[in-house]
Amino acid sequence: MEYEYYQSLTQPSFAPPPEIFGPVWSILYAIIAITFGIVFYRAFKGSIPRFIALPFILNLVFNAAFTPLQFGIRNMLFASIDIVLVLITLVWAMWWIYPYSRKICYWQIPYLLWVSFATVLQISITVMNAN
Repeated sequence: MEYEYYQSLTQPSFAPPPEIFGPVWSILYAIIAITFGIVFYRAFKGSIPRFIALPFILNLVFNAAFTPLQFGIRNMLFASIDIVLVLITLVWAMWWIYPYSRKICYWQIPYLLWVSFATVLQISITVMNAN
């Protein structure tokens, strides 16, 4: 159902085939689970300030909201706003964790690159399909 809906949308020439999204997100979710888990563990144990976890938490919330917004209620404007919030909270998280763990920050680079691309893609699809 999601596949058919996605295929029915007018898309920019740089849109990858839908089959790419699953494998890419599977890899990214593994990176997110490990690195965000480390941040949450360190914040809980007090080895980093707890407020450092805030953008990571918000990023998870916005990331989880994207699929229901895009494919559940099929609201491309809300999905576009959401993906921008995913990008903003990711940059914020990287900025805040960098002084405490450069390694965790660097591990976010593939996620940052993909979300940057996904943001441009989503906004392009939203504009191209506006009525």
